[in-house]
Amino acid sequence: MELSVLNIKGEDTGRKVTLSDAIFGIEPNDHAIYLDVKQYLANQRQGTHKSKERSEISGSTRKLIRQKGGGGARRGDIKSPVLVGGGRVFGPRPRSYEFKLNKKVKSLARKSALAYKAKADSIIIVEDFSFEAPKTKSFIAITEKLNVADKKLLLVLAEKNNFVYLATRNLKRTGVVIASELNTYGILNASSLVLMESSVEVINELFKA
Repeated sequence: MELSVLNIKGEDTGRKVTLSDAIFGIEPNDHAIYLDVKQYLANQRQGTHKSKERSEISGSTRKLIRQKGGGGARRGDIKSPVLVGGGRVFGPRPRSYEFKLNKKVKSLARKSALAYKAKADSIIIVEDFSFEAPKTKSFIAITEKLNVADKKLLLVLAEKNNFVYLATRNLKRTGVVIASELNTYGILNASSLVLMESSVEVINELFKA
């Protein structure tokens, strides 16, 4: 499929870029997307949750009441889980939530996410631009010209550009990523995908396998 290239004023430059049908034109695989997003979110978890069990509670190990003759249930020390302030039974422990996902599944998931954006006409191609200084106001002006100022957008660069990154850092609904670091969650989480012209060739080359 072909898309027109716009300049930073939102005007058609007359040039077109070709989005590979092997990436943007495939039939999306929802299960691959589910697995990749699940892994991404799992990897964000710190897994530092912890509660103390009875062996870790500070307190005396003295037996509180005699074993028999009291008319009630048997009771051990004050750290017993059945008492207020006692240890917790089978409480959470620090752990890693990461799990393995095959490269082919991750690749299919990324292609599927891009295909969904292409089907929804949510991809905009803009000619390469940069800033002489990291000015947020300048970037906002560009988004207004492209009619995406009120949308959650992801700007995809061909290579790292510190001025563009710094200009967007304070904008909550804007993300910036280089093409080689595109992930399924980031693509789907944005309502509009803004690709710099040079990044299209990188995506076509990286994700063709």
